[in-house]
Parts: sequence; structure tokens; C-alpha cells
Amino acid sequence: MIKISHALAVAAAAAAIATAGMCGTALAGTDPGAATAPGTARATADDYPPKVTVTGEGELLVTPDVMRLNAGVEVRADTPGQAFSEARQAAAKLTQALLDAGVDPKDLRTTELSLAPVYDDYPKIAGYRAAQGVEVVVRDLDNADKVVDTIVSVGPEARLNGVSFELSDNGAALRAARNRAFADAKARAQQYAGLAGGTLGDVITIREQDVTPPRPIMFAAAGVADRSSISPGQQNVSVHVQVVYSMVL
Repeated sequence: MIKISHALAVAAAAAAIATAGMCGTALAGTDPGAATAPGTARATADDYPPKVTVTGEGELLVTPDVMRLNAGVEVRADTPGQAFSEARQAAAKLTQALLDAGVDPKDLRTTELSLAPVYDDYPKIAGYRAAQGVEVVVRDLDNADKVVDTIVSVGPEARLNGVSFELSDNGAALRAARNRAFADAKARAQQYAGLAGGTLGDVITIREQDVTPPRPIMFAAAGVADRSSISPGQQNVSVHVQVVYSMVL
């Protein structure tokens, strides 16, 4: 949005005085408290100072540096105790394999622990399914392929349920976008002030508008398993800021 306001206070005041004088000559005795005649120029305090209002935009592309991998194990057995025990053993094996692959213990989080009957012909129970899920945070993307291969190598119980990529420091990206947005707003304001025959004054107000922070990029598990190399892609970060400047004309 671009808006330029220019007060013509001197001309407005002169016109008002001239009109008042004409009315006083032609309409002697008229009530001085009567309403201003239609079409009479009026100057208001809101006309000062002359202003230029602009909206600046700042955008940049950032490369995610963190991967979140949803994995786990799933076991089917004849009894609930057997299914649950085997699932817990498989989960312990998966956890140890991930630690051996260099994953920090604080980057492992249990996300699922379930046990349920399996029906081939309801209500006849054919067995029991037990599962345990884990979220793996990979902070070194050069190690991402190794982590995926480690999960797959655990055995037929292993499951890959999806992956997402994100930025570890959203704040730095947003600060950079704000810098670009404000610089863009100032450049626009300077241009329009010059076109109006003046120079740019001080900032009057600043209002941040639309902000698009980095968002996690989701991929299906099948896409991850088929890749020979994990690629995080890029994410767009954008900020819009409205700035009102005074103008000197």
C-alpha cells in the first residue's frame, strides 16, 4: 500500500479568510455561529505533517538443518504378552542401534506404545499387534542416510513413518527478513517522497503485518527409504512491514 498526503494549510486558511470576509460584506448581520457554507475550504490538524505510508517486503530462502524422523517397531504374535514383549525387545534393539549410529540420547523420544487385538473374522481374534514408536532428531544432516539405514537394518519389525525438516534457529531467519522488509520500505518511501518534490523525514509508526516463518517440510516414509541421499530442500521466510514517514516539502 502506498499513500501520500500533502497539507495545503496556508492556501486553505487564506481561502477561509477570504470567504469569511466576503460573507461579512454581503451578509451583514448574519449570525457568526452559523454553519460553514458548502464548498468552503477547511484546514484540519490531521493534515500535518505531510506523510508517506509504504509497505516493505522482505523474503529469503533458508535451508533446513534438522531432520525429524518418525520410526518404530511393530510385532504381531498369538498372545498379548508375547506381542508386547517382542515389541519391547525390538524397540530396545532399535534404540541401541541409533545410539551406536551417533544419535544423542536426548534426541530420542518415545511417541507410541500400543497393544491391540487383530481380527481376521470379527469377533474372532487372530492375534495381537504391539508397536512402539520413536522420534529421532538428526542435527547433522550429513549423518541422515546412516540413521535411515540403521533403522531399516534392525529387521522386519522396523517401521519408517515419515520425516520432516526444519530450521534450528527460526529467529535468525526472521531477523534477516525484517531487515530486508524495513530496507525495502525505506527505499520505497524515499522514492515517493522524491517524486512528490520533497525529502523523507522521520519514522512516525511501524507496524509488522504478514509474517511467514520457516515451516517443517513433511515427506512420506516411502520417499525417504527410496532415496540414496536425504535432501532437506529450502523454505521461504517472509515479513511485511508498514512504515509511516513524515515528509519535508
